[in-house]
Amino acid sequence: MTAQREWFEKDYYQVLGVSADASQKDITKAYRKLARELHPDQNPDDAAAGERFKDVATAYDVLGDEAKRKEYDEVRRLGPMGGFGGGPSGGPGGFSFNVGDMAGGDISDLLGQMFGQSRRGGGRAAGPQRGADLTAQLTLGFDDAATGLTTTLYLTSDAPCSTCSGSGAKPGTQPVACGVCGGRGVVDDNQGLFSFSSPCRNCQGRGTVIPEPCPTCHGSGVERRPREVKVRIPAGVSDGQTIRLKGRGAPGRGGGPAGDLLVEISVRPHERFGRSGNNLTVHVPVTFAEAALGGPIEVPTLDGTTVTLKLKPGTQPGSRHRVKGKGISTTSKRSGTQTGDLIVTVDVLVPTELSDAERAAVEQLAAATTVNPRS
Repeated sequence: MTAQREWFEKDYYQVLGVSADASQKDITKAYRKLARELHPDQNPDDAAAGERFKDVATAYDVLGDEAKRKEYDEVRRLGPMGGFGGGPSGGPGGFSFNVGDMAGGDISDLLGQMFGQSRRGGGRAAGPQRGADLTAQLTLGFDDAATGLTTTLYLTSDAPCSTCSGSGAKPGTQPVACGVCGGRGVVDDNQGLFSFSSPCRNCQGRGTVIPEPCPTCHGSGVERRPREVKVRIPAGVSDGQTIRLKGRGAPGRGGGPAGDLLVEISVRPHERFGRSGNNLTVHVPVTFAEAALGGPIEVPTLDGTTVTLKLKPGTQPGSRHRVKGKGISTTSKRSGTQTGDLIVTVDVLVPTELSDAERAAVEQLAAATTVNPRS
């Protein structure tokens, strides 16, 4: 078992809003619902939602795996009240458990779960640490957001040291195993039946020490410097969307993986077109005659070409007309490629000045009109 101390403190069932006897199907269903609601893309300015999203993901990582869930349930049943909480049955050290609960297991395995290592030795070092996620802002024109593009981001952030390539050691040298902990990153304190472990102070839990630190990063393995990151923006990206670039964030420590780069997208409005999901929207002015008599009109599209839209006689101002497949295309692994439509809103243009011929024609129309629109 690899029980985590956090399991004693957090009720993952409560995090997902399910009962302890919920089925795996119900757990998955609850997780997907919460993940959709709390995803950072849906809540770009809500830090609390982002933290909640991480808690939900952590809970599902355990409860969504039947083996981990069984281990989690067993650890919760044995402790911490039975292991660390103290009480009348715990004796001076506050430790108590029922040997019958072991179900044939080795007692040293149980102690290894609760105290961080087995009585037989082998404590774990702190290990590699993942780098932090970084955030960058990118402003795009409406056309570029619709069609996608490849661009370069210019950042100033932590990066692997250019002198030592991230090792922290002076060029020509390398880190060596810590002589205090033997490279394990932890030291043991044996107290009879129990064996406690704690991070080694000499190497800060890394398991290695650097006899000759790099003169540039002073042994940290990272330096703060400008860097360029090339990023491919997919077609159809929307205003407020966040794009995650795996491994392009801050470098890891101790050989750990780099974090991710989160690119927050801002899209400038278009002078003519709007957007609703994958649909483009546009207002097109028409004359009274075109609206009354109907007929073809030319409608602009985002790529600079035009399409012909046929109006019906008696087309009303503000009416909306759909041109299939002339919207924005997006591609995802789940849904494949989807293309929206062009939604055309007709605006009837009333002239502010009339020529003599136009005035005469309108007066003739007025005289021939028998319907009172206000009746």
